[in-house]
Amino acid sequence: MASYTKIKANNKQGYKWICTLEGPPDPVTGKRKQIPRRGDTQKEALARAQKVLDDLTHHGIDSKKNKKLPFEEVAADWLKTYSKGEVKESTVRIRSKEIKILERYIRKINIDKISHKQYQNILNDLDDENYARTTIEGVHVTANMIMKYAIKHKMRLDNPCTGAIIPTKKLTVEEIENTSIEDGYLEKNELTEFLHAVFLHGMDMDIERFYLLAFSGLRSGELCALKWTDANFETNEIRVTKTLYNENNNMKMYKLTPPKTEGSIRTFEIDEMVMDLLKKHYEKQKQAIIEFKKMMPGYHDGNFIFCRANGYPFIQKNVLNRMNRILKHTSITKEATPHIFRHTHISMLSEAGVDLKTIMKRVGHDDPETTLKIYTHVTDKMKKDANEKIRIHFADILDFNFNKEPALQEM
Repeated sequence: MASYTKIKANNKQGYKWICTLEGPPDPVTGKRKQIPRRGDTQKEALARAQKVLDDLTHHGIDSKKNKKLPFEEVAADWLKTYSKGEVKESTVRIRSKEIKILERYIRKINIDKISHKQYQNILNDLDDENYARTTIEGVHVTANMIMKYAIKHKMRLDNPCTGAIIPTKKLTVEEIENTSIEDGYLEKNELTEFLHAVFLHGMDMDIERFYLLAFSGLRSGELCALKWTDANFETNEIRVTKTLYNENNNMKMYKLTPPKTEGSIRTFEIDEMVMDLLKKHYEKQKQAIIEFKKMMPGYHDGNFIFCRANGYPFIQKNVLNRMNRILKHTSITKEATPHIFRHTHISMLSEAGVDLKTIMKRVGHDDPETTLKIYTHVTDKMKKDANEKIRIHFADILDFNFNKEPALQEM
């Protein structure tokens, strides 16, 4: 039953109506809940009160509470819950950065007032500011999860992210012509040149770490996290069970976390020559540690394969710096990071005739699309090379003059 109250107002007619409806009792306290709404007419006031009542009755949404729920508060609440799930700390950090991007636009806007058009404008603006597509996609994923969280907890009815379009940059003719899949990995001659430069100009442990990267497909974080218990010299195998996480590039503030995916947990064989390099490194390190422990009472005994004189593991940035130093002594012009060795290893396995399923299992199957691209490119190239070899080898037959009449066979 609706009740109406007439009040003074600064409008043309000089008054407004307040319509009050009886809402469902508070589910916790059981107290009576009334829903008052204003309007210029009784009909308008009733319509507004009825909408609030319907939302509360059918969807459990309390618009009065939602007026005090800005996006930043809901996002922070979601992130707290999200971080307690089975997600890596590095992933939580990325989500936090993506939330900060969203907050530039909708920090103080109530969660139930964010519209689809407003959200689409955010994505469009990020594209106009030349954010990478992967960054925009990440922002979209995070926003979508926050909005689903809001719907689940009765903060709004719909998801403004649904149907949003992620802007796509069209490649220019020059970009298409100048982009090659070969840029993503080192060709055999480039790998040879790089490893030769390591021999000539490398620093301590560079030979071991770069040969291991090239012949294993390890990620740099997995490489830095390797311990001697992960190397089996009897079977020439390497076991991957962890990756090194270091947010602030502080050697003492590292964390060992599970690998990128479940498929990244793996054990695989390594060439005997590379394992011999590691074995010699182990013997050398074992003797050095005895001296280091005498000089450093606080020696960090973490049993890492690649560690500093104080025992702390080298971090990914160190591997990148070492690689950049070596590249200066080569003619390689590709934009290369340690990850290029992962793609290089895929190309090496493809060229060696290893099947796709085995390759993906060996490298941890983190990016089947990239793996498939490299595999297909290398095997297609091998088919062309094979055709060329056939043409050269059987040139005398293929160059037969079909216009010439064949000689009659003697009877």
